[in-house]
Amino acid sequence: MPLSLLPDMSGIIAWARREEWRTALAARLERHAAQACAEAGITIAEIATLLGEHAASTVWGAAFEDLLALDLPDDRNLADDYLRRRGWKESPTTRDYIAGLRRSVMSLYEVSGLVPGESMLLRDLVRGGEPVRVMERSGSRGLRQWDRVATRVVPQRQHHVASGVLMVFDQETSDALLSSLRRIRKRAPREAAAVARELGVAADDATLAAEFTPERLLAQAAFLFTNCWLDAKLKAAQGRNRPTVVNAEGDPIAFTLSHFPLRQGVTAERIRQALAALPTLRQENAGFWNWLADTGAKTKAGPLPGNAQSFITTMEDGALVLGTVALTGRRLTLETNSLARAERGRAVIAAALGDLVGPPLVEHLDLDRLSDERPAAPASSGLAPEEERAIVHRTLDAHYRRVLDEPVPALGGKSPRAAARTPKGRERVAAWLKLLENHAAHRPPEDPIASYDTGWMWRELGVEALRR
Repeated sequence: MPLSLLPDMSGIIAWARREEWRTALAARLERHAAQACAEAGITIAEIATLLGEHAASTVWGAAFEDLLALDLPDDRNLADDYLRRRGWKESPTTRDYIAGLRRSVMSLYEVSGLVPGESMLLRDLVRGGEPVRVMERSGSRGLRQWDRVATRVVPQRQHHVASGVLMVFDQETSDALLSSLRRIRKRAPREAAAVARELGVAADDATLAAEFTPERLLAQAAFLFTNCWLDAKLKAAQGRNRPTVVNAEGDPIAFTLSHFPLRQGVTAERIRQALAALPTLRQENAGFWNWLADTGAKTKAGPLPGNAQSFITTMEDGALVLGTVALTGRRLTLETNSLARAERGRAVIAAALGDLVGPPLVEHLDLDRLSDERPAAPASSGLAPEEERAIVHRTLDAHYRRVLDEPVPALGGKSPRAAARTPKGRERVAAWLKLLENHAAHRPPEDPIASYDTGWMWRELGVEALRR
């Protein structure tokens, strides 16, 4: 079989659409996509409209492959049925592939050793073990080192192949999926033991735990992979994955400009004199002030809810910045990052300036629109690419040499060097380094960061053996 050229599956696909299998296939598709679609407020038929035909085909393919591997409650199996009744019409390669899918499970893999357009190494993140070289032509072209993918690895006579379904997971979604699988495996024996006791069946916890192997779990959990992948795609398409951003007081970020027109005959100097009487304004130049919180003001305590992120601006001395005031021409503008601050700030300015200014014109900036705008490409440094690359690489060397001895949140607040002193810590350090390399690998080829070699960090931290 040519590399990654999967056999023609049109025969068994047509068989799956026969009356005797149509209901089972529809039920699998529902199991694989209904939950994510319900969260998005769409039907399964609308996946293609929102995400495109490729995503819809991926979801259908995942359900179809699951049906090939699954034993239905009435002891039927699509692959067995087709091979028994129509297998004689297929080539040996196709029969072997269908039989391989019959025995396969969906799992989550880490990508390495890429030969784009030919093959890649896949390390099973659920079952562990050594990476397996799989032949894969189309999907491997778009993947990068340490990407995470869900697929079925199908053994063939002389090699392994990835199945026709390949779902790429981001780090956050894949971590959530792995956590869900661990919780299910931990909980399943206890729940089964409770059922056994109710039925009067002798079954101790240790025996049941041994039965719930990763292989058995994965055989029943293919739908979980698809729903997690589809949910992430739909959230991104609908903008539901954007975090809630709040300021120091916990107010939602809402950038607001309040423009006060200067009254006729009022000079800029009179405005500056009036503003100078406000103790919470710190003047930076003739036309700009920072509006600061009162000394000792506290930010909102406690953890942020859900996926909220904080947006806090402070001065060098730690003073909390509530907003800015700018005097431009015949207009004084207060800029704040929340509606509550805007209201407070307008009251402060109105009290200080009185009839020197007119009622403000309020302008609200659309945070979603701002976040969607792509930043302009950086100006060329004027250096030759080789010189620019050398400078960037030296800068990164210096940066990471400092980072190795500084606390890193991803390592539980420990420095990489400290974390690497324990077996568990070394695993976390390796995962952190892989994440750095994966982010760099997704940069454009001409970006100097994309060609930066982090190998020295693996060696210096003693975790090179985990770079696989």
